[in-house]
Amino acid sequence: MSIDERRKYLKLVAPRYVQAGRTERSRLLTEMATVTGLHRKSLIRLLRSPTLERAVRKPRVRRRRYGAAVADVVRVVWESLDYVCAERLTPVLLSTAQHLALWGELALTPEVETALESISRATVQRLMQRFRVDSPRLPRRKPQPPNRFLREVPMGRVPWETEIPGTFEVDLVHHCGLVTEGEYIHTLQLVDVATGWSERVAILGRSQAAMVAGFQRVQERLPFAITHLHPDNGSEFFNNHLVRYYGEAMTGLTLSRSRPFHKNDNRFVEQKNSTLVRAYVGYDRLDTASQCTMLNALYDLLWLYYNLFQPVLHLVRKDTIAGRMRRSWDRAQTPCQRLMATGILPPERQAGLIALHADTNPRELRRSIYAALERLWTRVPSVTITTGKEAALPR
Repeated sequence: MSIDERRKYLKLVAPRYVQAGRTERSRLLTEMATVTGLHRKSLIRLLRSPTLERAVRKPRVRRRRYGAAVADVVRVVWESLDYVCAERLTPVLLSTAQHLALWGELALTPEVETALESISRATVQRLMQRFRVDSPRLPRRKPQPPNRFLREVPMGRVPWETEIPGTFEVDLVHHCGLVTEGEYIHTLQLVDVATGWSERVAILGRSQAAMVAGFQRVQERLPFAITHLHPDNGSEFFNNHLVRYYGEAMTGLTLSRSRPFHKNDNRFVEQKNSTLVRAYVGYDRLDTASQCTMLNALYDLLWLYYNLFQPVLHLVRKDTIAGRMRRSWDRAQTPCQRLMATGILPPERQAGLIALHADTNPRELRRSIYAALERLWTRVPSVTITTGKEAALPR
């Protein structure tokens, strides 16, 4: 029972208590003590009081000890020290005020100096709360994207239900080894979401010229058009030269980007970075033109091997059963088979891929891949990253 509820109960019983005799009053006191939990003497005191209304306690008003002169000095010192907190301001308040007085920034009197010497941190804190009401805030720029070309490019992830070829996730794999200094080789990789078709190009550095040359090499070999590019937020993809190239060389191209710090937004190409780049090349540093040429020769063989002969699965359905996600995949097909099933290829392109598939021995192609990889490794320096386990090559 709260205090207000006790008072309401006593107001109802008080008339009976006043009119009752000695025995009845004793019985009522016992009843009220049981109901309210108060002592009988406390009940008698309350019932004999002029009123049972609760007294309203007036709030204590703190009398100001320091006048406007002290507050003005504290304000000037606070502004001079760039709005530091009270814990940092209070110990140096008097010395800083005396220093500013020498330069004519404020006027000090013996009374103000005595007050500044004895003022407490809590009082300075209260004064600062008053100052903040009318003190101008420090100028702050609104956070801007680090790259102005990112402002108009939407963020998100490419839907896995994409059925029309031409939507590519793009990423750049670094082959810098232990040291990121200097110029080294990168692998520009594109993966089509609808068919699993993958493209890889080795470029030396990531300048505008190198990136454009990589995209041109991909476009010359790709049997269908790029309609949608989805890279990460790197400046190598979004700069003045590359954005102009996208508009000139890829008419009607749609650009999007992954969210910062969300690598799963580029899940298809990130997975292929592991299986089609790192599993073969590893983490060694590659930084010469000859290594770039040999790596491109290796990627040419992998282009044939994975796009024409390696079957891939495609997600067709997601179901949530008893709180668990269940994924269903279709029948495995090669990216080339999936591409021809869409019917977007011209007859001559489709006939060329069929002939290329018929004229290629996949087992001999695999031997050629490992021979090219061996030639690359024989020219790679022996210093490598120690990761605890070696990258496994597909067998």
